[in-house]
Amino acid sequence: MIKSHQELIEIARQKLQDGRLPREQRESILQMMNLMIEMADQDGGPTGSTAKLLTNVTHHANLLAIIQQQAAELDALKRITFNLTSNLQLQGVLDTVVTEAMHLITDAHDSHIFLYQDDQLKFGASLDAQGVRNRLFAMPRQDGLTYSVARSKETMVIEDMRSHPMFSKSPPEMEGSITGIPLMMGEVVVGVMNMSRTLVGGFTSTEMRLLSLLADQAAVAVINARLHQAVSAQALSDTLTGLPNRRALDARMDSEVKRSIRYGRSFSVLMMDLDGFKSINDTWGHLFGDQVLFELAQFMSLNLRSTDFLARYGGDELTMILPEADISSAGQFGDKLHKQLANFEITQPDGNRRHVGISGGIAVYPRHGRTASEILRAADEALYRAKRHARNSFLTARDTTGELQSPKPLK
Repeated sequence: MIKSHQELIEIARQKLQDGRLPREQRESILQMMNLMIEMADQDGGPTGSTAKLLTNVTHHANLLAIIQQQAAELDALKRITFNLTSNLQLQGVLDTVVTEAMHLITDAHDSHIFLYQDDQLKFGASLDAQGVRNRLFAMPRQDGLTYSVARSKETMVIEDMRSHPMFSKSPPEMEGSITGIPLMMGEVVVGVMNMSRTLVGGFTSTEMRLLSLLADQAAVAVINARLHQAVSAQALSDTLTGLPNRRALDARMDSEVKRSIRYGRSFSVLMMDLDGFKSINDTWGHLFGDQVLFELAQFMSLNLRSTDFLARYGGDELTMILPEADISSAGQFGDKLHKQLANFEITQPDGNRRHVGISGGIAVYPRHGRTASEILRAADEALYRAKRHARNSFLTARDTTGELQSPKPLK
C-alpha cells in the first residue's frame, strides 16, 4: 500500500531511532530522505520503488552505525591494551584499570578492584566520579556482590541496589546500578572489578562487552605485574638468609641519604659480624655455617621495628639501618641486641648447644660520612676495630664531619 510523504518519513525516523547513530548524523539522513521524497512527489507521487529506496537507506544507516560502534570498541581496546602493557608495577596496573573503566561507562559513579587469592579479597584500587582515587568505602562482605562474583566466576548485574536484598543493609548513598566482573586467567579468578553508576537499570550490551574486554586485559596485566614483582623481589633478596641483599642495601642507603638531606634528620648504620664464625665453618663445614646464618637472620628479623632495615652485606656480615637514629639511640639498640642474642643458641651436629656472639660498628649520617659509601665504610672500619680489640661489643666510627645542617627550604 502506497503511503503518504509524512508516513514514509515517520517510518524512516523510527527505524533510524532504533539504531545507534549520533543525533546529527540521523537528522542529516532524514533531510536527504525528505528531499528524495519531494523529488518523487514531483514525478507523480510516492511509489513502491521510493519506499524501497527509503528502506535501503535506513538499513545501510544502521549498518554504518554498527561499523562505527565496532571501530570505537577496537579503538578503546587498543588504548586499554597499550596502557596496561606499558606498566609492570601492580599498583600502576590497578590504577589504570579503574581509570579505563570510568571512561567506558556513561554516568559512572565509581569503579573498584579487589584482588582475590586463597578465598580472600584484598583492596586493590578505586576511582570515583569526583576523581578521588584509592579510597576504600567498605571491605566486601562474605555474602556480598564481590565475594559472590569471585566464587561463582560469573558476571553479576544489579539493576537497582536499593531494591536488591544483597544491598538491604547498605548505606542510603549506595543507589543506582552495579556490576561485578571476575578478572580471570583461565579458570583462576585473580580479582573482581566492580562498576557502579548513578542510574537505575541494566548496563547496555555494548558497555558490558567493553567492560568484559577490559577485565580480560586486566587479568593478564595483573598476572604479569605479580610475576615482575616476584622476579624483582628475588633479585633483591639473599637466597641463603632471605634478607635483602647488597643490591637492596645500596638502594636503601641512597634513599635514606636523600631523605635525611630533605628533612634534616640523621640515621644510623650498624655493621655486624658473627664472632667465631670461621671456627664453626672449619669444625662443622659450610652447610652448617649456612644454617647458623639463616637461623640468626630469622631471629634478628623477629626483633626489628617496622622501620628498621636488615640486610646481608656479604659472608657473615649483616648490616642494619636505623632511620632517624643518632649515636645514642644506635648504641642503645646495640646493647638491646646483645641482650636478645643472649637467648639465641645453636645446636651443633654433636648435640651440644652454644651461644653466638656479634661484634659491630656504628656510623651515623652525616657525622661519619656524607655519602652512602662513606657511611658504610666508616661502620665497617668500626667493626674491624671491634673484632680486633672489643669482641662481642659495638664501637662507634671515628668522626669525619660536623652535625647535620638544617635543610634548605624547598623551592
